Amino acid sequence: MSDTTNASDPTNPLGLSSIPSISSEGLVPVGKRTSLRSYLAALWDRRHFIVAESRAKVSGSTRQNLLGYGWLFINPLLSVLAFWFIFGFILGTQKSVDNFIGYLVIGVFFFQYTSRSVTGGTGAIRSGSAMIKGFQFPRAALPISTVVRNFFDFIPSVFVMIVLLVVIPPAEVMTWRVVLVIPVIALQTIFNVGIACMLARIGHKIPDIVNLMSIVSRFWLYGSGVFFVIDDKLSHLPQLLTVMRVNPMYSYLELTRNSLLYGVDSPWWMWTSAIVWAFGIVVVGFLYFWRGEESYGRL
Repeated sequence: MSDTTNASDPTNPLGLSSIPSISSEGLVPVGKRTSLRSYLAALWDRRHFIVAESRAKVSGSTRQNLLGYGWLFINPLLSVLAFWFIFGFILGTQKSVDNFIGYLVIGVFFFQYTSRSVTGGTGAIRSGSAMIKGFQFPRAALPISTVVRNFFDFIPSVFVMIVLLVVIPPAEVMTWRVVLVIPVIALQTIFNVGIACMLARIGHKIPDIVNLMSIVSRFWLYGSGVFFVIDDKLSHLPQLLTVMRVNPMYSYLELTRNSLLYGVDSPWWMWTSAIVWAFGIVVVGFLYFWRGEESYGRL
C-alpha cells in the first residue's frame, strides 16, 4: 500500500495524500515523526510538487497587481532610492564608498532575498495549517517551499541588478569573477533554507515572534553593511567590527560585491564563513524542525 497523490487537485498543490501510508518503518500513527532517512526520502519524493506550488504562488501573487512581475524589480529599486536619498545624499555616506549606487543595489537586492525567506519561513507552519490538517506529508516542505518561491522571485532581479551595474555610472567592467556570484547565491539559498526551517518551528511554538521579525530584520539590515562600509565606520571598535564580520549576510554581500562590482578576489576567511554558515545552519535548522514534526498537527 502506498501514498496516493492527486497533482490535478487545486486544493492539494503539493500532491499530498490524505490517506495514511505504510512506510519502510511499518504502520505508524498519522503525524508521527519518522526516521530522518525516511523523512528525507519522503521530502525528496515531493520535490516536484514543492517547485510547482512555489511557481503557482509566484504567478498568483503577481496577477493580483496591475504591474504584475514588475513589482519584483520595482520594490527593491524603490528601497535603493530611499536608502540612497537618506544615507547617500543627506548623510553623505556615498563619499566614502566606491560606486555607492552599485554597492547599495547589491546590498538591497541580496539582503531582501534572505529577509523575505526569514519572514515567510517564520509563519510557514501557521499559514499552512489547513494543508497540515488535511494531508499527510513532511512538514518541512512548507518552509522549503517559501524559500523556493523567493528564489524564483530573486533570480530575475539578479539579471536586472547586473544590467543596472553596467548601465548606471560609473559603469563597472565585468571580469571573470562574475561567475563567482553563482556559488554565492547557492550558499545563500542553502542558508535561507536552514534559517527558514529553524524559524518555522520557533514561529509555531511562539506565534508572537512573527510580529517581531520585521524589527529583527531591520537590525540585521543595519548590521550587514547594506549601505555603508563596516570596516570604515567601526575601525575604532575592533571587537564590534569582528562581531559584525561574523554576520553571515556580511560575507554574502561582500563576496558578491568583490566578484561583481569591484572585480577583486575575496579573502579566504570570507568564503569559509559563507560556507560554514550555509551548511551549519541548514543542518541545525533542519534537524531542529524535524524533531518538532509531531507537534505541527496540533494547531
